[in-house]
Amino acid sequence: MSNQPGSSTAEEPDQPVETDPAAAPEPAAEALPAAGGAIARAPGAVVLAVLAVGWLAAMLWSTRAAITSAQAGVTAISLSAFALPGVISAALVAGAAAALAAANLLARRGVDRATLRFVVATGAGLLVGLAAAVVINLTYFDNATTNVIAGTAAAAATIGGAVAGAGNARVAGAVVTAALGALVFVVAFSRARDPLFDLFGAGDTQESLVTAAKWVSRTESLLAGLVAGLLAFAYLAWARRRAQRRDPAAGDVRWPGYLLAGAGPGLLLLLAEVVIRVGGRSLLDLAGALSEADSVAQTSLGTSRVDNGIWVLFVGALTALIAFGRTLGPSPDDAAEDDGVEAVEASADR
Repeated sequence: MSNQPGSSTAEEPDQPVETDPAAAPEPAAEALPAAGGAIARAPGAVVLAVLAVGWLAAMLWSTRAAITSAQAGVTAISLSAFALPGVISAALVAGAAAALAAANLLARRGVDRATLRFVVATGAGLLVGLAAAVVINLTYFDNATTNVIAGTAAAAATIGGAVAGAGNARVAGAVVTAALGALVFVVAFSRARDPLFDLFGAGDTQESLVTAAKWVSRTESLLAGLVAGLLAFAYLAWARRRAQRRDPAAGDVRWPGYLLAGAGPGLLLLLAEVVIRVGGRSLLDLAGALSEADSVAQTSLGTSRVDNGIWVLFVGALTALIAFGRTLGPSPDDAAEDDGVEAVEASADR
């Protein structure tokens, strides 16, 4: 009602409205400091970059040693095609690891722009790829095969940097750690292939050799996926503890992050296969055209690499998710319900 003349309210003076301090509005959410406000980084990215680049250098050196020790011509082409997948996988992981180290430098400077982070990460992968290409061109024989390996390795490292720069830093660090561990495991596993062939019944017949080779490949993929999943979980658990020591309010990666981290090495292997078949197509076709046996071998190896990537993807994802699930405790509602049941049982006993 308005204080009109003649109305009863016109004679009453306006009274100041008293406010309850407890009912005062809280500051806006934007003005409050966010919990865990520090920019997320991938712990140990520099160490990962050094290890991954070192692994790439080892792959380049072993490939060069195999090619230069072979006779020029047919044997060198065949060995180059066989060695190409190892070089491409190593370049992909090295580019991703270097990208994480570069992104950490931005985070230390307080830069949290996603676009800039992606550009810098891609540039870091490109630098690793260009360095690998220069090393290949300077140390390998100067021919068309060398150019294919150099160009494909440069492309793989650049793609690895772009992939690492597009996702969560901790998850990307877990993927790089797990992928590097899986690659090292596969090379170390080669020493156990001959005993496993005998264990799986490899004999003098072609059928027994094919069957044994299939089981050896599946065993290798299964164990590589197990190693990848455990390493991914271990990295994320270590990153969580490290972040919470610095800031007790720091959040953790949710379960989809663990799932992606475990599946990441398999995804990288499948991505490497795409790079191999696109960038290294001319070398694979040249090696397959040498003879009918070489053509069958290249087709079989390509199929085996795809199967290996799929096995590592699913086994790694399942392993990381199960390991994460074992760390979870009961929810607060379940704990309160259990306490209530125990209280009722205790009173009934009395």
